[in-house]
Amino acid sequence: MTEVSSLTGRLLVATPALADPNFDRAVVLLIDHDDAGSLGVVLNRPTAVGVDQILAPWAELAGAPGVVFRGGPVSMDSALGVAVVPGADPMGWRRVHGAIGLVDLDAPPELLAAALGSLRIFAGYAGWGPGQLEDELTDGAWYVVESEPGDVSSPEPEGLWRAVLRRQRSGLAMIATYPDDPSLN
Repeated sequence: MTEVSSLTGRLLVATPALADPNFDRAVVLLIDHDDAGSLGVVLNRPTAVGVDQILAPWAELAGAPGVVFRGGPVSMDSALGVAVVPGADPMGWRRVHGAIGLVDLDAPPELLAAALGSLRIFAGYAGWGPGQLEDELTDGAWYVVESEPGDVSSPEPEGLWRAVLRRQRSGLAMIATYPDDPSLN
């Protein structure tokens, strides 16, 4: 297999043509991307389940709205913590890209409390095998854009798809106005 240029830390923004209901208007933060495959979390799928219901020790550190997010269709019984740490790397946190990183949810929350700028808990993840994401990119299923630390803790996660597209300095900004149901135009 040829070497894959890493997209780790970037966002996958679902195109309107993406037919998979798991990813309709999804914004995925890629946590790992290499020739072995890709792993990410969907940033804009909050659930009604409070963090206090499944990971009570982390509930105080979770940013608003304080709920678990559906990270993707794979391993919904597992949890990932993604956080922004503006300073030095604390124990129990692994930098992914810029100030964004993964939290070791087995670590004591007190270990990270002072360092975390924001925390989101995700049930499950989105995963792609070797070459699978590249095929989807070639087929036009995703736009690839730069992430910003605020994407992880967006106060309006349901509007993140439009917000990420709107901030692009290209024709992608126009896609943000794409109607939910184009047949109603």
